[in-house]
Amino acid sequence: QVQLVESGGGLVQSGGSLRLSCAASGRILRINVMGWYRQAPGKQRELAATITSGGITNYADSVKGRFTISKDNIKNMMYLQMNSLKPEDTAVYYCNLEQLTGQYWGQGTQVTVSS
Repeated sequence: QVQLVESGGGLVQSGGSLRLSCAASGRILRINVMGWYRQAPGKQRELAATITSGGITNYADSVKGRFTISKDNIKNMMYLQMNSLKPEDTAVYYCNLEQLTGQYWGQGTQVTVSS
């Protein structure tokens, strides 16, 4: 019903920046919450940031002040601007959408930060 495709991952040096994009398609309801989650090797998937359809944002303490989540409701796109990247930000980043019909995930995009 809903498809999510991430892009923008890659290899960057510590202190650098990356911008992730998530393209959403399918039956997207007006009321939803979208977010970015990440999973580092050997660790559980964790929340990085979320944004509601009304534009309210929430960030994990570990990324607050460095990452910015945004969305374009007309284009059904979501973004994660990541600045001042650290090696501990290395993970697979997943796009997530939650609405009344369920919770949906993208396939993930790898972000690697070298020291």
